Amino acid sequence: MTNSITRRSALALAASLLAATSLASGAHAQDEGIVVYNAQHESLGREWIDAFTKETGIKVTMRQGSDMQFANQIIQEGDASPADVFLTENSPAMTLVDGAGLFAPVDKATLDQVPAEYRPADGMWTGIAARSTVFAYDKRKLTEDKLPKSMLDLADPAWKGRWGAAPAGADFQAIVSALLQLKGEEATAAWLKGLKDNATPYKGNSVALKAVNAGEVEGAIIYHYYWFGDQAKTAENSANVGLHYFKNQDPGAFVSISGGGILKSTQHMKEAQAFLKFIAGKAGQAILKDGTSYEYAVSGESNAKLVPLKELNAPKVEASELNSKKVVEMMTAAGLI
Repeated sequence: MTNSITRRSALALAASLLAATSLASGAHAQDEGIVVYNAQHESLGREWIDAFTKETGIKVTMRQGSDMQFANQIIQEGDASPADVFLTENSPAMTLVDGAGLFAPVDKATLDQVPAEYRPADGMWTGIAARSTVFAYDKRKLTEDKLPKSMLDLADPAWKGRWGAAPAGADFQAIVSALLQLKGEEATAAWLKGLKDNATPYKGNSVALKAVNAGEVEGAIIYHYYWFGDQAKTAENSANVGLHYFKNQDPGAFVSISGGGILKSTQHMKEAQAFLKFIAGKAGQAILKDGTSYEYAVSGESNAKLVPLKELNAPKVEASELNSKKVVEMMTAAGLI
């Protein structure tokens, strides 16, 4: 009898220890969460992460950086990358990582949330937001009839010294990538020469916007949301500025896709896929619609203040073929970066 009780007690103790070990292991896995390399705006990345964690309980660690910084870092890290998810402002960085074979396929349920024009054909990443190219112009100096009909017109000597851009940034290089795909190398090289000859370089879209507002230049190529963001605050850097949308499938009507992808080396595939599905889905896109990023939602409705995507008449661009490496080479050769 005593031996039987002892054996039962020992078995019960063993079972208890095994259960405790399993619980501890599960808690550790949950606490570990996922790591996101975020090249999107930090405030937007944080909003997405906080909402996701609140809904799922999955912890997310965010590391902040820039498009190409993280793309090159991921390639260097290879299968040893600590990142589970990569988010960008523009798609060329996604193409770079995809070309290195470092992304896992995105779940079909996630892809199905996003219209085909806002994600690459290969399904290795997906669009999560979008931004439109615009010509921000000084309303005191330019009337509608004096605005450029095409972005390509800005290479004309008539525009010398009258406009600006931020050529060193990933935002502008994405625009040039689209131009290269749409018009080819010869036309792109000619336009870059015109850019070098005619435009004043600035360090970022917000600086270029401020320069237009101050009357330093008559206009600048930027993304739309810099103007909307400033208008929503004090408008101190945009009070004198209007936005010109080129439309007509002009290269200057290019809509750049912000991307999200999952590293195939992740040890947390289920959680990573869930995060990407969340931000590309109804809840994540509602943060774009109702928040202050003023970026376009790629699935669902965008902020009511924005010109609807369907009205922009943007050119058709295959996001997975935007060539950042070639663009950097061409812009370097043109003396722009």
